[in-house]
Amino acid sequence: MQPNIYNFFKFLNQKEQRPIPFKVKLLNAPETLTPQELDVKGNLNLRKTKITSLPEGLTVRGFLDLFNTSITSLPKGLKVEGSLYLVNTKITSLPDDLNVNLNVKGNLNLYKTPITSLPDGLTVGGSLNLQNNKELKELPKGLTVGVDLDLKNTKITSLPEGLTVGSNLLLKNCKNLTSLPESLTVGSYLDLENCKNLTSLPKGLTVGGSLYLRNTPLAKQTDEEIRAGRNINGKIYR
Repeated sequence: MQPNIYNFFKFLNQKEQRPIPFKVKLLNAPETLTPQELDVKGNLNLRKTKITSLPEGLTVRGFLDLFNTSITSLPKGLKVEGSLYLVNTKITSLPDDLNVNLNVKGNLNLYKTPITSLPDGLTVGGSLNLQNNKELKELPKGLTVGVDLDLKNTKITSLPEGLTVGSNLLLKNCKNLTSLPESLTVGSYLDLENCKNLTSLPKGLTVGGSLYLRNTPLAKQTDEEIRAGRNINGKIYR
């Protein structure tokens, strides 16, 4: 707590009969927050602040942005109805009850975050960004991503069975990836550039857009070989 700052605002409150701003309480005296104040009607932007923890029971009706903070964990019971931005934080895992049913309605951005695991059954309504993550080796069972799934420059070794990505699946430079799951469905394009250990594609693969195979063993195959038994609607780039 920073009593000088908080007491200053408390003094202004008493003098001018104005409430102490929510963010001032959250950053300096979170124990004073009421249940009503913990239900944030809009967005909560805490990027580049000194926040180190969030109170239990927090609900954010818009987005929650914790970019470039020192926060290490999220509280149980946290609800975020918009997007959740955890870029460049120190968070290593998400609470199992995130949004009660593991449903992030907006984007989930974990770029440059040392996340080591994600909960099974996670559903992301927008995009899931795990780009440049060096700790995560596999994705959870039952994962669904409504827009883009960005796994560029990660050490992912495999993808879960039944994975559906609404738009683009970005796997560029995933050099530890050796196979793709049967019946993988990608709404738009699939980028496999520089996936040097990927030697085959599953027969049930569906790609709504183009397929990028630059600098992979697959690039040596003909279009006919690549499309055989697969539904690839766009062009194939080598």
